[in-house]
Amino acid sequence: MPSVAIIGTRGYPSFYGGFETAVRKLAPYLAEAGWDVTVYGRQHESPPEGFTPDDRVTSVVTRGFDTRSLSTLSYGATASLHALRKRPDAALVMNVANGFYLPFLRAARIPTLVNVDGIEWDRAKWGRLAKSMFKAGARLTASHATELVMDAVAIDARWRKEFGRGGTFIPYGGEQPQPSEAPLGLAHRGYVIAVARFVPENSIAEFFAAVPKIAAKYPVVIVGSEGYNGEFDAHAARLDAEISDVRWLGHLKDDALLMSLWQHAGVYFHGHTVGGTNPALVQAMMAGAPVVARDTVYNAEVLADFRQVSGGHPDEICRSVLSLMDDPALQSSLSLANMARAKLHYNWPDICARYESALNGIIDRQKGRGSRAH
Repeated sequence: MPSVAIIGTRGYPSFYGGFETAVRKLAPYLAEAGWDVTVYGRQHESPPEGFTPDDRVTSVVTRGFDTRSLSTLSYGATASLHALRKRPDAALVMNVANGFYLPFLRAARIPTLVNVDGIEWDRAKWGRLAKSMFKAGARLTASHATELVMDAVAIDARWRKEFGRGGTFIPYGGEQPQPSEAPLGLAHRGYVIAVARFVPENSIAEFFAAVPKIAAKYPVVIVGSEGYNGEFDAHAARLDAEISDVRWLGHLKDDALLMSLWQHAGVYFHGHTVGGTNPALVQAMMAGAPVVARDTVYNAEVLADFRQVSGGHPDEICRSVLSLMDDPALQSSLSLANMARAKLHYNWPDICARYESALNGIIDRQKGRGSRAH
């Protein structure tokens, strides 16, 4: 039975973000395929009602510092130390911030498959020191990882240009939701939804500035949070309190409700500007949401020709959103096209199989050559 340690997420089961969603799908898949799976993480809340964790997946909680600047580095360090003692056949490492620990895993002859995530040093939410740390972690990842995973072709191109090393393309997946009624008293295709972590590069400020004009015609649902009770959370709370057709739901752990909101939305506004294949975008497509997205190379790669694009100014966002909301025929055609594309290119069974193949590949490479080979 091959063994794998998964390092760099909030654990299993967790409902925090894209990495955690991937682990919720991948860990049980590998366990079912006969792997001994250990997922390192942090102390987290109980899973939502109706979710049953797979008891074949071993969850290990390690210590760390729960601050924005130190959480990833500190939990990555303690998880890596534990994995060094356990000595799995392979380690799946999420996020280049954990690149600092790859030399130690390599010295212990534990092959590593690293999901590099997005280009963290491009994100506006990080200060100069944090960006430097991510860039340093990326350089170490390029030098010491056995194999890399890129969730977008554009990310692979960026890594080849900056670090001279590419990897295996494995995007995020989505799952088709069960048919449902429109939730929260909303009308099918009659409202706008935005789902995002409240960080600058997700166009939060720009979308919030557009909300009053959008909400004058159609209800607006906002899903997401800053996580640290900051100004974006305060702004969302004001919009919710002051405009009757605005609802801020915060960080939503109820997957069924979120799926239903995407399934019946008239427009899903996707404001992400950095990062590769975004999990929320893929899942929204799988649910059949018509999408207005910021015009970026990453969003274009995922949506292909089936997209309505927007610039970053609030007036442009408002015009793009309202134009699609006013066009039911276009909403219907985009919904069908997005679902078809997501089923073909972004389904979890295929993606999990590709991860398993990549893990088997680095184990075979370790056994056959005894060292990393690009």
